[in-house]
Amino acid sequence: MLLTAIIIYLLITVAIGAWSSKLVKNSNDFVLAGRKLPLFLSASALFATWFGSETIFGASAEYLESGLQGVIEDPFGAALCLILFGAFFLKPMYRMNVLTLGDVYKKLFGKRVEFISSLFMIPAYFGYVAAQLVALALIFTSLTDLSISQGIMISAAIVVFYTFLGGMWAISITDFIQTTLIVVGLVWVSVLVAQKAGGVMPILESAPEGSFQFFPDANPISWLNYLGAWMVIGLGSIPSQDIYQRVMSSKSEKVAIKSTYLAGIFYVTVGILPLFIALGAKFLYPEIYLENKQMLLPEMVLLHSGMHVQILFFGALISAIMSTTSSGLLAPAAILSENLIKPYFGKRLDEKHFLLILRCNIIVVALIATLLAQWKTNIYELVAGASILLMVSLLVPLTAGLYWKKASEVGALMSIILGMIAYIIFEMIELPIYSHIPALGISAIAMLVGTLIFPKNKSHAPLSHHQTP
Repeated sequence: MLLTAIIIYLLITVAIGAWSSKLVKNSNDFVLAGRKLPLFLSASALFATWFGSETIFGASAEYLESGLQGVIEDPFGAALCLILFGAFFLKPMYRMNVLTLGDVYKKLFGKRVEFISSLFMIPAYFGYVAAQLVALALIFTSLTDLSISQGIMISAAIVVFYTFLGGMWAISITDFIQTTLIVVGLVWVSVLVAQKAGGVMPILESAPEGSFQFFPDANPISWLNYLGAWMVIGLGSIPSQDIYQRVMSSKSEKVAIKSTYLAGIFYVTVGILPLFIALGAKFLYPEIYLENKQMLLPEMVLLHSGMHVQILFFGALISAIMSTTSSGLLAPAAILSENLIKPYFGKRLDEKHFLLILRCNIIVVALIATLLAQWKTNIYELVAGASILLMVSLLVPLTAGLYWKKASEVGALMSIILGMIAYIIFEMIELPIYSHIPALGISAIAMLVGTLIFPKNKSHAPLSHHQTP
């Protein structure tokens, strides 16, 4: 019965993708849903950006190990990212009216920075998509006799199919359905767990000492690492194509801003539910907790709840992961097509051919992510690092380009390259603080020094965001 319900749900999702293909006439429709999304679709799409395997599997397991300080990165940092994006980055970028974040770097600094930033952006998504495929595969293996390897391939095929057909339209429409399922499913299971435990308080009282300590101990290193945890997704995902394409799909600037704030508030409130469920599961069923922390929630639902709860929970779980995966596939495919292929072959390609290349790139990204998922199956390890790579290289040039008129092309290139090199070096050294903190500082210094030594050449300056391309 449970497996049948999940198959029906997956078929509905694929059918929505097929129907959404009717709305796709060009690359703008495919990548940004033609900039036509109303508030409810835009906000649900943004909420669903990262609400996937790490939030439900990774964060809940991490919370049981380290308390609230272990999950600052997600959900708290993720909610912060959405709000910061809406407050400081959205307006100038929305007004540029371009397809990808690579196009934004081109407008700010020129073609060389567009090319380098795009090269740095794409690899971050392979591990991220691989993590979601592993998470979907884990669900399929817990419900069927499939192996992890078979589950990964089936998961990839399903998500590729509906993303390939409908692009951002398919993602946005399915996101709304998936968000509804996520919220209903998690609330329902939370209520069930509380009832079985005899109320909320017995669960909260069972938490280990320090579980609810939100701030670190009063010493500089602890505070630096605490801020570093906030930065991972909070700052690291600002220069990412997946959040960019979802925000820019809104039908107006005002709708886009409201969507980021709504999604941010929604993310942190709904994101707390898996933490509560995990704590309740540990309290009620310690034997499952000891076996596999990463699979604690699904195992609890399978072994100790009725069929209707199982259908709701696994529907919510699959929804969350599929939404994140589809966005993770579209983002690098768009960058690859628009910023690495189009500048060199664009004159020979019409819109029809370009749309086909976009769709083929989704398959290419999925194949690489599938191979990576087969090689490494720890969700937290696969997700960790994706946002950091973007932060240490691309955050400073984006911020400087939008807010510092003197920011130059050479400064941006130095910031991107030296920030990444510094991070790689610091990762090899034993530091008392997270490697990305000093690496981000070096990226900022490189931007400043590069701009002062090689100032912007006004006669060859790239277009400002007030000009048309």
